[in-house]
Amino acid sequence: MNGVDAVVIATGNDFRAVEAGVHAYAAMKGAYSSLSHAFLEGDEFIFKLKLPLSLGTVGGLTQLHPMVKWSMKLLGNPNAKNLMEIVAVAGLAQNFAAVRSLITTGIQKGHMKMHLLNILNQHHATVGQKEKALDFFKTYKVTYSAVGDFLKSNP
Repeated sequence: MNGVDAVVIATGNDFRAVEAGVHAYAAMKGAYSSLSHAFLEGDEFIFKLKLPLSLGTVGGLTQLHPMVKWSMKLLGNPNAKNLMEIVAVAGLAQNFAAVRSLITTGIQKGHMKMHLLNILNQHHATVGQKEKALDFFKTYKVTYSAVGDFLKSNP
């Protein structure tokens, strides 16, 4: 839902309503089930996502909030049907990235690597320290304290 929520929020729609609807849909048979399905069809890899979406492109914040207006313009000012397709594709892309991470490095490792630059910025690391840290943490676990220790030993 990360990809879905991002586009829903950026376009001024109610992500809480979308979340509630999607989660209710996933559990409608009495047990929570996947919304995405991956399979082979002949030599073709198929990855599908089915979501119940109800989104708007007129009214609400769509014409009031400057960032929402900008986001809608960036997306080519889609109508509601096209916006729902864009949101579903964003969700599918995020889901595919998560599956890829699970079968390669793992989500936690990738997540912490993503935060390495944020942690370095919090420690006010120099450009040189950042370059060294990026290289060092290719093989070491990223934690806030490990980055602090690294910076202390690499002034």
